Amino acid sequence: MKGLELSQKFYETYGAPMLHTQFAPFEEIIAVGLCGSGSECFGFDDEISRDHDFEPGFCLFLPGEDVIDRRTAFLLERAYVKLPKEFLGFTRAPLSPVGGNRHGVLRMDEFFAAKVGAADGKLTVAQWLQVPEFYLAEATNGKVFRDDCGAFTAVRERLSQMPEDVRLKKLAGTLLLMAQSGQYNYKRCLLHGEPGAAALARGEFVRAALHAIFLLNRTYLPFYKWQFRALRDLPLLSDLEPNLLQLLTKADDDTAAAEIEAVAAAVIAALQKQALTTQTCGDLERHAYAVNDRITDPEVRNLHILSAV
Repeated sequence: MKGLELSQKFYETYGAPMLHTQFAPFEEIIAVGLCGSGSECFGFDDEISRDHDFEPGFCLFLPGEDVIDRRTAFLLERAYVKLPKEFLGFTRAPLSPVGGNRHGVLRMDEFFAAKVGAADGKLTVAQWLQVPEFYLAEATNGKVFRDDCGAFTAVRERLSQMPEDVRLKKLAGTLLLMAQSGQYNYKRCLLHGEPGAAALARGEFVRAALHAIFLLNRTYLPFYKWQFRALRDLPLLSDLEPNLLQLLTKADDDTAAAEIEAVAAAVIAALQKQALTTQTCGDLERHAYAVNDRITDPEVRNLHILSAV
């Protein structure tokens, strides 16, 4: 059973009755779900994932202390801790008294502030350009089981898509990194007799290519250990996984050069399909500057092309 399903079943079996019987005046303003850090929040968990931080648990997201005070929050924590320790063959872990828990009682504003730096999810352009995308992914992943007042969901929806100018700035930067590392520096490293540097160039190309693919899919790039897993679920360019794996694990000099150009060609085709470039060549650097030129905000457009990557 996947962690999200386990969490929802545990909430429906024990959490919902607990809220209704013990905290009825507050149940309509408490959001309940599972999101944030952890493979189960992305639906990527498997048998290996169960060796740590895997349990029947859920999150109770509370509004500010002016709505639910500290004493009520404390009573909620005690009630949550008293829920059954085992469920469907899985054992719950004890909550840490010093905080940092992934489940249990959390404040909405603290959750979003920790992830993206803004409790209400209203980011400035500068914040959008700087906040790591894996934190945006964690703020918007998982599933909300209940949010009657909609406050928690409203912030998630606000964060669900980055502004288009920000996406284009990030995309322009990743395209330029692909050009520099793969189409230019990889071959030069080989000519210099530096196989280690060439291997690093291949790795940089793959990292930038993955970022570009997620940006083209308008999907946040997760933490590095889940990027290939998440790639498989994307509707666009997920078929490049074998090419990228080949570059990382098995490519010799000639094979790598061919794989780099194959990935570049596929990315350029996607750019052209989204009308993000008018260039028709295979040079990713030219396409990078073409994408940057499409940014409407002059302040963002005039930032260094690598300022957002």
